[in-house]
Amino acid sequence: MRARDLGVRIGSGSPGPENAITDVAGVRVGHTTLVSGDGALVTGSGPVRTGVTVVVPCEDVGRRLLFAGCHRLNGNGELTGLEWVRESGLLTSPIAITNTHSVGVVRDALVSADVRSRPAGEVFWSLPVVGETWDGTLNDVNGMHVRPEHAWQALEGASSGAVAEGNVGGGTGMLCHEFKGGIGTSSRVVAQEHGSFTVGVLVQANYGRRPRLTVAGVPVGLEIPTDEVPAPGGGDPPLKLVPPGAGSIIIVVATDAPLLPHQCNRLAQRAGLGVARVGGVGGHSSGDLFIAFATGNADSENPAPDGPLTSAVSMLSDRVIDPLFEAVVDSTEEAILNALVSAETMTGRDGITAYALPHDRLVAALAKYGRG
Repeated sequence: MRARDLGVRIGSGSPGPENAITDVAGVRVGHTTLVSGDGALVTGSGPVRTGVTVVVPCEDVGRRLLFAGCHRLNGNGELTGLEWVRESGLLTSPIAITNTHSVGVVRDALVSADVRSRPAGEVFWSLPVVGETWDGTLNDVNGMHVRPEHAWQALEGASSGAVAEGNVGGGTGMLCHEFKGGIGTSSRVVAQEHGSFTVGVLVQANYGRRPRLTVAGVPVGLEIPTDEVPAPGGGDPPLKLVPPGAGSIIIVVATDAPLLPHQCNRLAQRAGLGVARVGGVGGHSSGDLFIAFATGNADSENPAPDGPLTSAVSMLSDRVIDPLFEAVVDSTEEAILNALVSAETMTGRDGITAYALPHDRLVAALAKYGRG
């Protein structure tokens, strides 16, 4: 189930065939989902509600010319490798997303995968891009349950086509606006007169206060308050694990437009407007980190140290970049909503339950405001 299945329409643009980041040709997504155990938290034993999601930008990543940029809405989080993205304007690795305390093992696993893919004895360096959000409300986050093989499985299983959403991969134990959250994705294809380029977005949504949740302009969080659908850790008295609204969101933006790094920065920045539309404010305790990459020059090889003095690249005219900005904003908003609509109620450690956004109540709220 996705937002459009419930009649939710975001913006006026048209999505790609799968309405997913994989609508950008060459982009693949893989998940490893880890769910085991129930009952009281025993650090190191579980319960486990976590995983890894990997976005592969193109075949032969690291050897192709993938311009990239990034943006920080609020920095209480981690997305490794961004200093090299900022410095070079290039993305040279897959992008992985997991829980806060598993960033290191996933990063190292991507390095190992890179080593295995290269000829024996080749000298190179690897600075993988790995992001995180915190799943400790439901998961034994201190138990370090994500292992290298889980990252390798997500990488090796990455595919084009439809993308699983909700309680999968890195989004397994995540929350969003005090409902169950997780992975979501969406895409837009800009008009022919603007190049017919595709923009795709994938989010790991784990942020937001209930009263601020907004769907297609409707104050859904006020219509479905926590005294109707409890927030995780609710009860009498309520269990206060983290402040209301604490959390993070990682956003990956992809496009096949021929953008240069500074233009990728601008696309990444616009993802924050999609977050705001759903009710995010980039709060003090939130890690809202975005990366954008463009495959429009990927037919060219990343220049080698002993390569030619110059490389020919293409650049989209800024005259037609506004439709891409709009595509990022709309796709981000819809990707977050897809994460919410696709997620299912989950009970994690210590019996704590994160309830799914009830579809019937969402539809009723939209109808009340004439948006159904």
